[in-house]
Amino acid sequence: MDWFSLLHVLVDLEYQGIQIDYAGDDIQIPHKKPRKSKNNPDPQLTPEQKAENQASSRLHIFVENTIAGIKRYNILVHSFRNHREDFDDQFIANSAALWNFSPSY
Repeated sequence: MDWFSLLHVLVDLEYQGIQIDYAGDDIQIPHKKPRKSKNNPDPQLTPEQKAENQASSRLHIFVENTIAGIKRYNILVHSFRNHREDFDDQFIANSAALWNFSPSY
């Protein structure tokens, strides 16, 4: 699939293998610490890798807080039982708009 071919995508370590499933030149995933082995008894990330991971996590926290804020509108947390086409997308868009215009957050 080429959903992400024109986008700059930042993902978590939980998305290991996203480059295999989706086409895209600009999919960034944090560096994973190497496994401990006999040949590498004290695995460490390089300072450059640590800096890249830290920069990525600084952006990621804003996204996580936004998702948590949108979930405060309970319609996104519970099962949605409407069968009208694209009606659920409208609720997600409305919840995101309410979150964006909320002055207290």
